[in-house]
Amino acid sequence: MPTLRDVVRVLDELYDPRWADDWDAVGTVVGDPDADVSRILLAVDPVQAVADEAVARGADLLLTHHPLYLKGVTSVAATTPKGRVVHTLGSHGVALHTCHTNADSPPLGVSESMALALGLTDVRPLEVDTDPGLDAWVVHVPRPDADAVAAAMHEAGAGSIGDYDSAVFRSDGTGSFRPLAGANPAIGEVGALEHVEETRLELVAPAAVRESVRSALLQAHPYEEVSYLLLPTAARPSERGSGRIGVLAQPTTLGEFVEHVHRTLPAHGSATRVAGDLDRTVRTVALCGGSGDFLLPTADAAGADVYVTSDLKHHPVSEHLERPDACAVVDVPHWAAEWTWLPVAASALQDRLGDTVDVHVSTLVTDPWSHALAPAPRRTP
Repeated sequence: MPTLRDVVRVLDELYDPRWADDWDAVGTVVGDPDADVSRILLAVDPVQAVADEAVARGADLLLTHHPLYLKGVTSVAATTPKGRVVHTLGSHGVALHTCHTNADSPPLGVSESMALALGLTDVRPLEVDTDPGLDAWVVHVPRPDADAVAAAMHEAGAGSIGDYDSAVFRSDGTGSFRPLAGANPAIGEVGALEHVEETRLELVAPAAVRESVRSALLQAHPYEEVSYLLLPTAARPSERGSGRIGVLAQPTTLGEFVEHVHRTLPAHGSATRVAGDLDRTVRTVALCGGSGDFLLPTADAAGADVYVTSDLKHHPVSEHLERPDACAVVDVPHWAAEWTWLPVAASALQDRLGDTVDVHVSTLVTDPWSHALAPAPRRTP
């Protein structure tokens, strides 16, 4: 049976906390890392009804998309709604872990899940994220010590490229130096020019492990003054990104597409709003799970026929529609759009943890909007 620490390790591989926005609060909120986990419940919101469901199901872990806390607190007393959630979960041994903005952009994330639920193909990020460039390390080491130095750098995190590790390029040559007064050379004598058969090692490593690699290199190298180069490389496009864009298998009208969206997303009591001519043709669809008003200009520039997201405001949409050939806009409930991620994340967890855990998806509707009235009839001024 995996521990909470084991499950979090899997989640961090899928939804790395480093991908979260600076303002966000992701990770474990409640729970003992050494506690066993045999049953996991996934939900969008860490509200009391969901906490009660987790207890009723006998879950050991509640995984939610939205954080319980986004701001600092000085109390988790059960006299507040959020404090009550903490006490409910903690007193029944249920851990709480959040994957929020770190789950928005990657493959198997929120926007991609929504795109796949709507049946889009050729799905790709609407706005591509970049990964920091790798550090390129070049080290000169006496030939007999090359293996030891390379192994130490590998152990510190250098030499990993995709699905490969222990990668290093070696070339042999001759190094020369003259130790001066005060030196304590490992090879040669003070005042004498020395020529040494050396190996040039070339490796790459993430910038995040730069100091660990440097420390390992200096400790393993036999020289008191080590010759090495550290060359940061340029950022590179990644598989992650904000929103998604793709195409429908068959063109349709905006009106038919909106009906398709309404049928596909989970049932809710809120409203689906449309801005655009219902008879216009729709083939290319851009979307963003959650609040995605910041990508509306990007969707338009990318040639989308329609952009689907949540929490849109009057003025940005009004100004957008004033543009010639502006894409149509569909505003869907925030909860419903992000719920599409839950089955995808649940499947990913089940695949990686196997039959050691039971994974369930909550179907509780936690959208705060419980009713939507039909549009009022138009009146002539």
